[in-house]
Amino acid sequence: MSNLELGFWSFPLLLIMIFLRAPIGLAMLLCGFAGWYFAMGGNASVLLNKLKSETYTQFSNYSLSIIPMFLLMGQFATLSGMSSALFKAAESFLGHRRGGVAMASVGACAGFGAICGSSLATAATMSKVALPELRRYGYVGGFSTATLAAGGTLGILIPPSVILVIYAIITEQNIAKLFLAAFVPGILAAIGYMLTISLYVRLYPAAAGTRAPQPMAERWAALAATWPVLVIFGVVVGGIYLGWFTPTEGAAIGAAGTGLVALLSRSLNWAVLRESLLGTARTTAMIFFIVLGAGFYNSFLALSGVPQFMADWVLEQGLDPWIVLSVILLFYLLFGCLMDSLSMILLTVPIFFPVISAMDFGMSPEHLAIWFGILVLIVVEVGLITPPVGMNLFIINTMDRDTPMTETYKAVMFFVGSDVLRVILLVMFPAITLFLIPA
Repeated sequence: MSNLELGFWSFPLLLIMIFLRAPIGLAMLLCGFAGWYFAMGGNASVLLNKLKSETYTQFSNYSLSIIPMFLLMGQFATLSGMSSALFKAAESFLGHRRGGVAMASVGACAGFGAICGSSLATAATMSKVALPELRRYGYVGGFSTATLAAGGTLGILIPPSVILVIYAIITEQNIAKLFLAAFVPGILAAIGYMLTISLYVRLYPAAAGTRAPQPMAERWAALAATWPVLVIFGVVVGGIYLGWFTPTEGAAIGAAGTGLVALLSRSLNWAVLRESLLGTARTTAMIFFIVLGAGFYNSFLALSGVPQFMADWVLEQGLDPWIVLSVILLFYLLFGCLMDSLSMILLTVPIFFPVISAMDFGMSPEHLAIWFGILVLIVVEVGLITPPVGMNLFIINTMDRDTPMTETYKAVMFFVGSDVLRVILLVMFPAITLFLIPA
C-alpha cells in the first residue's frame, strides 16, 4: 500500500475511533503513530525518534505559552466578579426592553469573552450570573438556555481567542492581525443575537417577562463598575496590535491584571489561587495533548502527500473557488455538530488550508489566510450550539436541569439561523473582516 493510500485510509479509522468515544487527541496520536510505522516499513526505531522530535517541535513553540496565560486570565476574571459587573451594567441599560434581560446576557457574554477566550468558560460563567435573573423576570427555560448557549460562543470569537492562537500557529499567521480581524465579526455576532432575541419575543410574547427601568444614575454607576474589563481588554489587545509587547507578553499582562483585580476585590485567597492554577493546568494539559496528537497525525499526512494531492486534485477539476469554499464551510458546519472546535481546527486546517491557498480569491495570501481563519472560526462556533452534540448546549443544560434539552434545541435554532446569515454576509463581503487589517 502506498503512503498516499495509507493517508486516505487513516481518515475512516480516525472517525471510527472518535465515534467509539476515544479522546480525540489519543485518536489522532494513534493514527499518526500507526501511519508512520507502516510508511517507514515497520521500522520502530525511526518511529520512536519521530515521536521524540515531534514532541519537542510541538512544545518548544514559544507561541503556545499564550494559551495557559489566557486561560489563567479567564479563571481570574471569573473569580473577581467581572461577569456580574458586566451583566448588571448591560441589564441596567437593556433590561426594561422587551427581551432586554436576554439581550443583556448576550452583551455580558461579549464583554466577558473579551477577557476570557474560551466559549465553554464564558457560557458556564455567565449562566451562573444570568440564569437566576432570567427566571426572576419570567423568561421561559428553553429561551433562556438557548440565549446563554449562543452568547457563550462569543468567547472564542471576540479576541483574545485560544482557537485563533492555534489557527495562527498552524498557518503561520500574525496573531495580532487575526485578533483585529475577529473584532468586527464578533460585534456583528452580538448584534445579530440581540436582533434574534427581539424577533423571538415578538413571535412568542409569553417567552419573556418585563422589568421596570432603572434610574439613569444607577445605570452609569453599573457601567462604571466595568472599568477593569475595559482597561484590561484595551491594554492587552491594543498593546499587542500597537507593538508595545508580543502576544505572549500581552497574555501575561492580562493574566496579571485580572489577578490583581481579583485580589483587590478580595475574592482571591490561597485556596482560590490554587484552584485557579489547577484549573488552568488541567485545561492546558488537555489542549496540549490534542495539539501533540494533531501534530503527529498531520506530520504523517504531510508525509503521505494527502494535503498536496487534495490541492492539486481540486485545481485540476477547475471548480470555482467560491464553490470550493462553500463546500468546506458546509463540511465544518456538519462536523462541528459532532466534534469540538479545537479538534476540528487542528485536524482539518492542515488539509483545507493548502486547498484554499492554491485558489484565486482576488486578495493577498495573508488576507486570504486571515479571512479564511475567521470564517472557519465562525462556522466551528456554530457547531457549539447545533444539535445534537453542541457542547455549549450541554454545558447550559447542566446548569438548568429543569429545562428539557428539546426546548433548548427548538429555541437555539433561531440563533443558528442568525449565525448562518452572518457567515453568508462575511463570505460575500470579505472587506467586513479585512478593512481593519493594513494592506
